[in-house]
Parts: sequence; C-alpha cells; structure tokens
Amino acid sequence: MTGSLTIVGLGPGTADWITPAAQAALDIATDIVGYGPYVDRVPERAGLTKHASDNRVEVERASHALQLAAEGRTVAVVSGGDPGVFAMAAAVFEALEAGEPGWRAIPITVEPGITAMLAAAARAGAPLGGDFCAISLSDNLKPWEVVTARLEAALAADFVICLYNPISKARPWQLGKALELAAQCREGRTPVLFARAVGRPDENLRILTLTEAVAAADTADMATLVMIGASSTRLIARGAEQPYVYTPRSVTKSPCVTSQGRT
Repeated sequence: MTGSLTIVGLGPGTADWITPAAQAALDIATDIVGYGPYVDRVPERAGLTKHASDNRVEVERASHALQLAAEGRTVAVVSGGDPGVFAMAAAVFEALEAGEPGWRAIPITVEPGITAMLAAAARAGAPLGGDFCAISLSDNLKPWEVVTARLEAALAADFVICLYNPISKARPWQLGKALELAAQCREGRTPVLFARAVGRPDENLRILTLTEAVAAADTADMATLVMIGASSTRLIARGAEQPYVYTPRSVTKSPCVTSQGRT
C-alpha cells in the first residue's frame, strides 16, 4: 500500500492562517476530499482531483477518502478551522474503526488549523485568558438534553463558553435557548461575542452584553462563533474604537456554585 491520508485544517478563512505543514500536504495531494465550500478553497492545479460532497455525509466522505488512499492515492481531507474540533478528523477515525481492516495500514496524519474560537479571540483581545470550553449546539449527533446538560455544567463552572454550530435553518431556536440558560446564571452585562466569518471578506465581530445577545440570537448563523464570557470577563474601553475583551488569568469562586452545588 503506497497511499496516504492527511487531514488538513484550512483555518477559518484567510490563506494567511494556513500552516506551512498544512499547505505542504495540499501541495502534494493527488486528491482533495471535503465539504464543497472547503474544497473550493484549494486552488486548481494539474494532477489534482477534487471530490466535493454535502455537509451531512462526513463518515461517507471519510470512507471515500480512505478507499482512495488504499488505492495508492495521496489524499488530503480538508476541514475549515481545525480538523479535530467538531470536524473531519473524528469522522475519518470513526470510518477507519468501522471500515475495511486493510485501511488501518494507511499512514494517517492530522495537520492542525486555527479553529474559529481562537480566530475570534484574537480579533477581540484575550477572552480565552482563563479557563474555557467549546460546545456544539448541533443536535444532529447528540440529543439536545445532552447539549443543555453540558452547557449547564460549563455555566456552573464559570467557563468562558464557545458555541459552535449555533443556529441553522433546520434548528433556528437552539442559540436563543442556550443564551436564555446563560442569562439564568450570569449577569446581563456579561460580554458575548458574535464572531462571523472571521478571516474572510465578510468578517463581522459584534461585542454585545448577554441581555443584548439573547435578543439578537436570530441574527447568528452557521458561520458565527458565539462566545459567552465568564463572570470575570471584562472590557477595556477605547473611545470610539471597539473595546478589547479579556478574561483575567486569576479566578475567584464561581458565582454559580456554592458548597451545596449550583445556586
């Protein structure tokens, strides 16, 4: 078997945020496999075949990539952001575990990328300076009850919370429910970021209060990363300029936790 498979993180949008190692993997690939808009970000060149597919066929896409590699192709599976964060790396290994025994001999490499929460944080200042977590609001692969249980736990622990896949046409209500849940635990003035398409020409970063965010939930979309500040997250005013957002590294007892549990 002479083929190989590399799972490549393309970053959030701009080519400036693709690592040299990721670019090198793209440069030697004979086949690019991925969700259509991500495949489109890889320039055409001689000797390259692109295999684009819909966004709801991750495991099938991964199996196709593994089969191509088993046939001797040099395959790059592309993901936006980082492929290990709610993306294709897990899908590839899921397909590998359940697939043909011979696929396990394929050399597989994961090349990391800049995930959306890191790009958004860099634009805003340092909101991830303390402890933080990432939660996907999509209930395509897990029950909504699991999503809310994890969100409640993260709120009680006073993490900065980064919400991926916050809203879509098929599920327009989940972000609003998540923000309403946050508002039960955190003050209305808590900073919330709506970071849309960071690194792309249509980039838009809004810094809202939690109260404002609840009212604006329906203005987000699948290209938006929503970041809910911790109780210690604060703003540094800059006159007419957008304020910096940061979370101190030092922490005190969470306002949502008592010796008896959540208040």
